[in-house]
Amino acid sequence: MLLAVLWLPLNTHAAKNILVFGDSLSAGYGIATEKGWVSLMQQELNRSNAKYNVVNASISGETTVGGRQRIAKSLKQHRPAIVIVELGANDGLRGYSTKDMEKNLDAIISRAKRAGARVLLIGMDIPPNYGATYTKQFRDVYPRLAKKYDIALLPFLLEGVAADQFQPDNLHPVAEAQPLMMRNVMQQLKQLLN
Repeated sequence: MLLAVLWLPLNTHAAKNILVFGDSLSAGYGIATEKGWVSLMQQELNRSNAKYNVVNASISGETTVGGRQRIAKSLKQHRPAIVIVELGANDGLRGYSTKDMEKNLDAIISRAKRAGARVLLIGMDIPPNYGATYTKQFRDVYPRLAKKYDIALLPFLLEGVAADQFQPDNLHPVAEAQPLMMRNVMQQLKQLLN
């Protein structure tokens, strides 16, 4: 009986966290934190009276192998009801093996689901520098994993972001693009909030 009483607050708290587990695109590289899509999503959830607290565990430069190494600690620390996985862009930009990338994302998703969290997978696309075959293999990882685990998928985080809405590195969107990115995520996240 005592264990059940002690466990109750953890479950109650757990039901309120959304863990954003990504790279620089979610960490808000090059812009003020409060202008990033993750902060804007918290504001949107507050406006709609959704009882969720967004925890941003994103790290600039993160790869899927780095995410795989730290997912267990993040799940234990934050006990999320929902995990938004936004990783892979750095693997693609570095030309890493798409098979390894898929194994790492698979492990992250599997771990999150075993912890009882619902998962939203955010897909990425990469410039065609490594050729059409690699680009297709990279792009195909996300829908394949979403289908395998029957999880929500946003095919491309930057859908609709105009070419002139990027910082000088041509990789990271400016603050003006963040509301659109937030809306892209919210479209898929809504189905997990109920």
